[in-house]
Amino acid sequence: MRLKLPGLDPFLMLLIASVALASLAPCRGEGAVVMGWITNAAITLLFFLHGAKLSREAILAGIGHWRLHLLVAASTFLLFPALGLLIRAMGHGWIDQSNYLLDGVLFLCVLPSTVQSSIAFTAIAKGNVPAAVCSATLSNVAGIFTTPVLVGLTMGGLARGGHAGVDLHAIESIALQLLLPFILGHLSRPLTTQFLARHKTVMGWVDRSSILLVVYTAFSAAVVEGLWRKLSAGDIALVVILDSALLAVALVITTLAARLLGFSREDEIAIVFCGSKKSLASGVPMAGVLFPAAVVGPLIVPLMLFHQIQLMVCAVMARRYAAVPPIRHDHAHQAA
Repeated sequence: MRLKLPGLDPFLMLLIASVALASLAPCRGEGAVVMGWITNAAITLLFFLHGAKLSREAILAGIGHWRLHLLVAASTFLLFPALGLLIRAMGHGWIDQSNYLLDGVLFLCVLPSTVQSSIAFTAIAKGNVPAAVCSATLSNVAGIFTTPVLVGLTMGGLARGGHAGVDLHAIESIALQLLLPFILGHLSRPLTTQFLARHKTVMGWVDRSSILLVVYTAFSAAVVEGLWRKLSAGDIALVVILDSALLAVALVITTLAARLLGFSREDEIAIVFCGSKKSLASGVPMAGVLFPAAVVGPLIVPLMLFHQIQLMVCAVMARRYAAVPPIRHDHAHQAA
């Protein structure tokens, strides 16, 4: 069966347009302050809607697969950070530290998994969708606490405050701006479920526009600080190579781990797609809370590139999973 490579994500084109707009017309002074308020309001609304869309039934249907969820969490919050630290250590001395790209690779490594694309690719590949819904959602909720802790332990000198170690203020800021709206949104489901069902495009519009706003304001601050004097085409190419290698290692390890631990094919698919992804939707707002404004722009470049790479690679993998009939072995395909 011939598999077509997916084209560039239209959303990536909008991200590039936001970067270009920030480069040509960055917001400054009072304008930057106003854009910051608007961006924070959009992020709050985004996480409120994420909570409102979350189905309790879907969580209950998949929550029993605790071994699967532990493996996804281990990949997301242990394997990836270890790989990020290794890349940063290896990059010292031959990659310019002043452009924050290595720090950006490490930052994407401490982020939670995606929700929408993990579930979508699991469904396309005929995997365990309820488990993927539960695992990806748990990862996002856990990331609200785990990501600030990992940033403090690995990138404390760069974060707001400049102190290594666990930053309780950062966790509090993340919880107030992201977790609280998420919980309130979920509690609002009796009132909002029907509205969201009738206006499904609202979620996608808020999701994308809030990220675009953060990208624009972040790159505006970075451009004012001289971003494009520090980054070159060679730097971007290097990040693409590092991101691709990072994703390849994560895909191989999650696949092998799922098979060695005796998971079914359906569970393996959920593990691979949930355990190999990093969330742009959560990462961009978190960067805005955790790091100084002038640093956020270059810091999220690796995440933006990783987003496109993971979409392209996982789209091909999902189609291949769906096209190849599973080879059944009675002893190896028991439900985990």
